[in-house]
Amino acid sequence: MEPVEKRIRQIIRILRKIYPKSHTSLHYKTPVQLLISTILSAQCTDERVNQITPSLFGKYKKAFDFANADGSVLEQEIRSTGFYRNKARNIISACRKIVAEFGGEVPDSMEKLITLPGVARKTANIVLSSCFRKAEGIAVDTHVRRLAERLGLSKNEGPDKIEQDLMKIVPKKDWLDFNYILVNHGRSICKARKPRCRECVIMELCPSAEKQNVV
Repeated sequence: MEPVEKRIRQIIRILRKIYPKSHTSLHYKTPVQLLISTILSAQCTDERVNQITPSLFGKYKKAFDFANADGSVLEQEIRSTGFYRNKARNIISACRKIVAEFGGEVPDSMEKLITLPGVARKTANIVLSSCFRKAEGIAVDTHVRRLAERLGLSKNEGPDKIEQDLMKIVPKKDWLDFNYILVNHGRSICKARKPRCRECVIMELCPSAEKQNVV
């Protein structure tokens, strides 16, 4: 197996051909919409989030509207995404801070984004890469975490440590869409319960496939 620095470049090159123009599957039109959608997507599928956001964003159009939302009402509106009480509280608190400290606009830096309630590096990275085309890190969600381990890109379990490992080996020019490329591959081929190794275009670059004797 080749050194990880060489393998990662090959992996990115191959997957980019399979999943061109990869981007978040969350539906949004503005930074605040993507911020809210990403908060809602925690422990929930993007598909489910996309089902409720059209009516949600039709009612709450800006950060100011979410900041002044009735918590109990918002809870019921996002109930189907799970953990709705915490999510509603974080959404309202984050938007209040956006209104009070950032002029009603979602900030465009990691330093400021992670000061918002309910916003950690994963959410911040998604907003920065998708809305502002800024590469300040790599979003590590369940798909990236799983593939990073299987592909031998990180031995860590915590998302922040996995992100640091990836930032050391993934060329910075690829940070913007690295998450989305791996998410697409994780959803279609490298599934959580039963990876489809024999159909995988990067099988020969994957140490997990070697261990399963499918190379």
